[in-house]
Amino acid sequence: MLNTLEDLFKLARERKKNPVEGSYTNKLLNDKSFSKEKVLEEINELIEAIEKNTNKIHEAADVFYHLIMYLEANDVKVEEVISELNKRKK
Repeated sequence: MLNTLEDLFKLARERKKNPVEGSYTNKLLNDKSFSKEKVLEEINELIEAIEKNTNKIHEAADVFYHLIMYLEANDVKVEEVISELNKRKK
């Protein structure tokens, strides 16, 4: 399960190093404003899906993908986020 998330982070880092022309992932990584808009849009779609009990899984997957790309575009490392979460364990 976590391998899929790791794969997304690896994809983001790989695309940053070796961009693919016309890639949606690269557009998210290179255009921080667009990436931010997509994260906000996808979160709103997830909230709506949960409230209406429709497409919850699809929308949650979109949130994960777009959030990962947004974090990577802004040089927020998942390792640091995980470290912060570990500090909060009680």
